[in-house]
Order: sequence, then C-alpha cells, then structure tokens
Amino acid sequence: MANHVSAEKRARGTARRTVVNRTCTTRVRSYVKKVEAAIAAGDKAAAKAALQAAEPELMRGAQKGVLKKNTASRQVSRLAKSVKAMA
Repeated sequence: MANHVSAEKRARGTARRTVVNRTCTTRVRSYVKKVEAAIAAGDKAAAKAALQAAEPELMRGAQKGVLKKNTASRQVSRLAKSVKAMA
C-alpha cells in the first residue's frame, strides 16, 4: 500500500491508465480474433473485410502505447499473409 501522497497519486493514475489500456487491448484482440475466425471458416471475403477493420485498430493500439509498433506491424503482416494464402 502507498504510504506517501505522491505514491498514492501514482497509484490512482496507474489504476486509471490500466482501465484504458485494458479496454484498448481487449478491443484489439477482438478484431484479431474476428480475422482468425474468418480464416478458419475459409471465408476469404469476410477475412479480407475483417482484416481491413483490424489493421487500424492494431495501429491505434500501437499509437496509444498499448502495443509496441513492431508487434502491431508483425501481427498485421501475419494476418495479411494468412488472408492472401487462402484459396
């Protein structure tokens, strides 16, 4: 438990940021899961549409600092590669 005023303030800020970061992370994961589900179902049109929706979300997560830039880029690249490889 925080003993100093400054430590208590930092704890409050951390709690606020945690909520925002968790919301953003969950949102990004949901979009990625939609793409993966469409790929697993074999629906190329749906996968392509889901990828177009997921890419900005991943980059927004990177911009907000929830994901690292290279991690977001790598995920987009792998998803795009999977969608492109579909028959």
